Amino acid sequence: MSENPSIAHPIASRIREMRESLDLSPAEVAGKVGLSEEAYLAYEQDASALPISTLHGIATVFGMDFTTLLTGEAPRMGGYTLCRKGHGVVINRNPQYHFESLAFNFKGRTMEPLVVTLVPGEAPAAPVTHGGQEFNLVLEGRMSVVIGRHEFTLDAGDSIYFDPTLPHGQYALDVPAKFLTVIQ
Repeated sequence: MSENPSIAHPIASRIREMRESLDLSPAEVAGKVGLSEEAYLAYEQDASALPISTLHGIATVFGMDFTTLLTGEAPRMGGYTLCRKGHGVVINRNPQYHFESLAFNFKGRTMEPLVVTLVPGEAPAAPVTHGGQEFNLVLEGRMSVVIGRHEFTLDAGDSIYFDPTLPHGQYALDVPAKFLTVIQ
């Protein structure tokens, strides 16, 4: 795997450097991604708790590919890209969520397929929102998906498709859970 325990620091640096090179103020970027300026500036210092949805939003504001912001390398493949088991780009920013990007090397992609491993914790992570559409398919374990005021228990093989502009989140029940999410 491409796991790097200190990946959050280079992401924070890339965010700050890109904003500065585009001559955008922290307030401008924060406003476009729906954050307070204070919260945005905190991510420029330490991206360890930066939600994937916010990272996507920042990449969009900068007019760049999510992978480039995440890894510092631009996707190179057109037509197709192959990702072997265990060789996706891994980012661990939250102790309860482990993300592995599966199509990181495809140029111009309109969907973001990720395998997410959830570790049971004391409290679920804060709900997030983002544009597009989202699909989750449970591969292993049991998890809860919270969408707005609704909560659903999903077992291996179950799936859910939803509007991610609604506050949502997932958490493991009893044992670690693994699911495929595809975000458009």
